[in-house]
Amino acid sequence: MRIVVLPGDGIGPEIAAATTSVLRAASERFQLNIQIEEHPVGHESLRHFGATVRPGLLEIVRSADGLILGPTATFDFKDERSGEINPSKFFRKSLDLFANVRPARTYPGLHNRFGAFDLVVVRENTEGFYADRNMEQGNSELLVTADVAISLRRITRHCCERIAKAACQLAMRRNKRLTIVHKANVLKIGDGMFLEICRETARAYPGLVVDDILIDAMMAHVVRQPDRFDVIVATNMFGDILSDLTAELSGSLGLGGSLNVGASHAMAQAAHGSAPDIAGRDVANPFSLVLSMALLLAWHGERTGAARFEQAARAIENAVAAAIQGGRATRDVGGHLGTAATGQAIVEILASNDNKPA
Repeated sequence: MRIVVLPGDGIGPEIAAATTSVLRAASERFQLNIQIEEHPVGHESLRHFGATVRPGLLEIVRSADGLILGPTATFDFKDERSGEINPSKFFRKSLDLFANVRPARTYPGLHNRFGAFDLVVVRENTEGFYADRNMEQGNSELLVTADVAISLRRITRHCCERIAKAACQLAMRRNKRLTIVHKANVLKIGDGMFLEICRETARAYPGLVVDDILIDAMMAHVVRQPDRFDVIVATNMFGDILSDLTAELSGSLGLGGSLNVGASHAMAQAAHGSAPDIAGRDVANPFSLVLSMALLLAWHGERTGAARFEQAARAIENAVAAAIQGGRATRDVGGHLGTAATGQAIVEILASNDNKPA
């Protein structure tokens, strides 16, 4: 397996280094023969090549088996004509990564107020309200007058069908429970179509138990009783908000793995931003990117039929859980270690007799 790593900005290089150390350890232990190829992106690329995503990088990524993208300073990049391209947007659109898969679970040893749970938010990733995702050219936010702004949302049958199918397939591999989150009582046409297509798609999966909840009610339900849910599917903006909430309910947004998936490509990406205020201080939590990398390995194993990649993914997830339970983690999740030492702790747990493949 050949993986391209783009460390990014801010804390990106630090958590990417910790992640690649874990990846190398997993490759050695499970005989994955992973080749890691690192390239600059974001501010470093802008300094060296005049663009945050240099020409030719897309072809390199397309030819690889997976992409790990560290956090980038997307707020800084405002003028694409000057080379200031949003790397996350660029690869999401160029590779048509239509599903954002965001697991959230609790960990023994880490205090939370909401009880144990293990769920996944499946977020549509290519259309919806966000202005960068629903127009071929231009921007879907319009300033009609100085005092009037209009934002347009795009919802298509094609995108609804494929995100619904992805969510149903994931639910069938887990506990056969799917919750559709929407606002069809108000957004009758757009969310009405999304809800109808999700229900229609789910009927092709025998034994799948399906319910649907309005997004505002869902925010209350998932806080009150998160263990009620297993796989949740939502349109782009609702899924974005909900996945951040569920990650935080687990103990920290820094525990939220995130995989952007398309028909032929996948991009592991931390659920959080580049946090420039703590960059270079060896305090950033690497778990989100590590867990995202594990999702990438599992995706590759599933699509190729190579079970050892899925075993490696489970071992990495178990090692993260063991590190948290043992206090071998960064301070934000109850530990006392720095970024690099936390990565090394996961490497040591992976190599220990307590973490053998299932």
